[in-house]
Amino acid sequence: MSREITQRELRNDSGEIMRKLDEGESFVVTRNGTPVGELTPLRRHRFVAAETAVALFRAAPSVDYGRFRSDLDAAAEQDPSPRG
Repeated sequence: MSREITQRELRNDSGEIMRKLDEGESFVVTRNGTPVGELTPLRRHRFVAAETAVALFRAAPSVDYGRFRSDLDAAAEQDPSPRG
């Protein structure tokens, strides 16, 4: 849930608000009691070492490529005729 802050709080407490954004908190900024904007933290990509990824996929079940292709063909419309 976003915390509501005033335009004045944003101006006066910007350092603290930025720290809270780093911690994952979101804010709705108001002006004269009316919401005018939203501040939300960016979703940062996390680095995963190649060895970790390979280890995870080693334990994954194998893929039956024939069945996979058949599932894709069944889900996708293969008729090239114009729709109308």
